[in-house]
Amino acid sequence: MVTVRTTPPRPVDVSAVFPELAFLARPAMRLHPRPGTPSVTDSSVGGPLLWPAGEPWPHCDDAYLHVDTGFRQSPAEVRLHRRLQSRWRADGRRPVFTPEEDALKERSAAELAERLEAGPPYPCECPVPMLPVAQLFLRDVPLLRPPGQADLLQILWCPYEHEPDDKPATALFWRSAAKVGDILTTPPEPYEADYPGYVPEPCVLAPEAITDFPNSLDLSPQLQRALEDWDRWQAAGVDSSYARYPREFYSIHLGNAPGWKVGGWPPWGRTDPSPRYCAVCNVQMLPLLTIASWEWDGGEGHSWAPQEDQAVALVRSHRAGQDPAQPTRVEVGSTDNMQIYVCPASPDHPHTDLIQ
Repeated sequence: MVTVRTTPPRPVDVSAVFPELAFLARPAMRLHPRPGTPSVTDSSVGGPLLWPAGEPWPHCDDAYLHVDTGFRQSPAEVRLHRRLQSRWRADGRRPVFTPEEDALKERSAAELAERLEAGPPYPCECPVPMLPVAQLFLRDVPLLRPPGQADLLQILWCPYEHEPDDKPATALFWRSAAKVGDILTTPPEPYEADYPGYVPEPCVLAPEAITDFPNSLDLSPQLQRALEDWDRWQAAGVDSSYARYPREFYSIHLGNAPGWKVGGWPPWGRTDPSPRYCAVCNVQMLPLLTIASWEWDGGEGHSWAPQEDQAVALVRSHRAGQDPAQPTRVEVGSTDNMQIYVCPASPDHPHTDLIQ
């Protein structure tokens, strides 16, 4: 686990200014992923999984979707390119490759040449091995509600876009960590990823419990109108720059904490709120995990940056691939969020996901 990350106090106490919103508060945990070297016994994003050696690694069976073009990058190539970006010299000179990186480059070039020589359709191993997205232990994220004796959540995805929503297909597993014996040390990886943003960078976590309020679009028409009452915001000391659009103050600084998050409220924006219902029992599903492209927004949205990161959050430009607001290097949709939903009635019912 990384050092503590602390969300700054909100500019105003929303439940004090609008007591009618207090009953909508939900518990959530911001995960605060940061680049690191997690082990199989750590909670992580994009890190190795505590996966039993005797259990088959999950694969995506939608073979017709997995067209190996020979031109996309493999996960190993994506990670190599990122390492090189991080070492690019200030004087513009290329970084020096390590022997291991030289070997990876040569191997990747040889594989590409072999596939191109074979001609279309290019050989493709289908079904495609899935990539780890997140591993969360109950001890670190007590907000999880695992079934039975489980204390570990593992989420993976297929790094190809799937119809009809053009997003990676996801898989979710609950397990008891104590029951994992021998561990799978070298899980399979896909030949390619549709986009580098579907290859999470290994990150350690610093989970933080917060109180989450809904996106303004999740509010009733009456509450949305209440947020337009500038007199109430003014009495709370809100800057007059929000006088024309007071609801923006709520949207930017108070509602729906950004970033990787367990529980809380879902983000909206690509569409209006669209509740998810269980395909088995038709119960309304609850947000489990937000997979975020950004930990906080630029501009005024940096108020959500942890206190420990405020100095770097104010920097307007960063070296390629070094933006602290995107530590996981994940990008879903058009730098949107993927929401994982589960059925509150039964953990055995299938989960669902949504891009917003």
